[in-house]
Amino acid sequence: MIHRRAVRALIITAEREVLLLRIRPPHGGDCFWVAPGGGIEGDETPEATLQRELAEELGLLDFEPGPTVWRRHHTFNWGGRRISQKEEYRIVHADRFAPVMADDAEAKVLDCFRWWPVADLASAEERLTPFSLATILEGYLRDGAPSALPDEEVLID
Repeated sequence: MIHRRAVRALIITAEREVLLLRIRPPHGGDCFWVAPGGGIEGDETPEATLQRELAEELGLLDFEPGPTVWRRHHTFNWGGRRISQKEEYRIVHADRFAPVMADDAEAKVLDCFRWWPVADLASAEERLTPFSLATILEGYLRDGAPSALPDEEVLID
């Protein structure tokens, strides 16, 4: 089993849209939507990881990482490996932009980008991760960042 830490960005526009990536699993199966971001390397901070990952995955360079609003411990299979990943989800406010994937490895599993209206997430028929994405974003937009983070969500595929 590979253990890793990761950070993901919930990029929100003033129009209450969030940017998600539809991913094709390398081992087959249904596509699903995820927030951009990725693994923390070495002694990298979560903020530095977001700067690197969002530049590679989206071409987004000028932003301020915001507060952490969700944590998840996800265990899953990916590319023939079993991964145990502890993730944190951070808010990033940005104007709408056209994302450009520059990471060759990520480009192989990327199906498309989409700006989702936050109001449409709860009724989405496609798989969104985390499953509670609509609730997380609606709560943030209504109340701001939580004063205390909820317990870490545990998900085992």
